[in-house]
Amino acid sequence: MNAPRWQLLTSVSLIALIFLCLAWEGWLAPLRPGGSWLMLKAAVLLLPLFGVLRGKRYTYKWLSLLIQLYLLEGLTRATSEHGLAQWLAVGETLLALLVFTAAILYIRSTRVEALEFRR
Repeated sequence: MNAPRWQLLTSVSLIALIFLCLAWEGWLAPLRPGGSWLMLKAAVLLLPLFGVLRGKRYTYKWLSLLIQLYLLEGLTRATSEHGLAQWLAVGETLLALLVFTAAILYIRSTRVEALEFRR
């Protein structure tokens, strides 16, 4: 069905979110001059990346739970930050929402294929 499309969208969005987190906390608008330890939040996103690229349903399932933390952080910082940091937080929110939606749609589309395969 549309599983390859959702896999591609999830992968691209996740990679974009990793780069956004690195750029944000490293150079663009870090909490402290010279970068901050919040760059490590990008490293956490590397854990599900390889499972997402391989299309493993289980990885998509726990990614859909993990990504909500990034959505929450983005929403919180979008309402509390100012200037460039606020726009980066909005970007994080949108990318996290895109990852979440695409992951859920991938899970649903592969579930249908798995049920058809069992019959």
